[in-house]
Amino acid sequence: MFSFDFMRHAFVAGTFIALICGIIGVFVIARSMSFLTHTLSEIGFAGAAFGVFAGWPAINGMLLFTIVSSVIVGQMSVKAARRESAITAVSALFIGLGILFLSLSNQNASSATSILFGSVIGISQSEVWQIIGLSVVVLLVILFSYRSLKFDSFDSVGARVNGVKSNLVSIVFLIVLALSVSIAAQIVGSLLIFILLTLPAASAKYFVHSVFKMMVLSIGFALIGTWCGLYLGYLTNWPVSFFIASLEVIIYCIALLHARRA
Repeated sequence: MFSFDFMRHAFVAGTFIALICGIIGVFVIARSMSFLTHTLSEIGFAGAAFGVFAGWPAINGMLLFTIVSSVIVGQMSVKAARRESAITAVSALFIGLGILFLSLSNQNASSATSILFGSVIGISQSEVWQIIGLSVVVLLVILFSYRSLKFDSFDSVGARVNGVKSNLVSIVFLIVLALSVSIAAQIVGSLLIFILLTLPAASAKYFVHSVFKMMVLSIGFALIGTWCGLYLGYLTNWPVSFFIASLEVIIYCIALLHARRA
């Protein structure tokens, strides 16, 4: 299997994506942002459509749209009560733009559709390096903002009392989340991106209770789904996204059973 370049590229890219999703997912669950993650994946598709229209690589369009939209959402949803409405409004705008760019594009839209459903076997060496570079950026931002992000995510009231700038932390996290969505779309596609960014972390919280242990276990679950999904996809020639989604759902169901017995 590893004699093929595309499988080596897929496993390297998948490993970094699982690492990023496992870490970011813990904060997504803690901050109740699963809905936003799903929305960013839809906006990412619109960005890929813009990339096709502009003659850019699709991932560059995704990065532009998801980062800009996440900053707008952050500014519009300072109050939690109006967060869902703000997300819906921004999502509607960017998806509408994506449909417009697809209809105006004279180029083949296969790049955009591959982002929608994932294109793991089509990842080139240069795209692997791009994913690694973006992953390192995400990890460095999380490392430098870890204490504030952890405090604000798990005890927002205490964080504000102790002078943590919650609005700034939220915007930084939204940008990191946007980067993560754009990176992970290379493997599972925009439609399934929220699986790797939510289910591994959601499963981990039923087994352990400290933030660090949640991160470690969440990364482990994401790696299991990604590595086994790639292997099963190689054996069967079925979509890798299907196997990754199925495995993560199975792990989540096991976590629920464990929680009931505990």
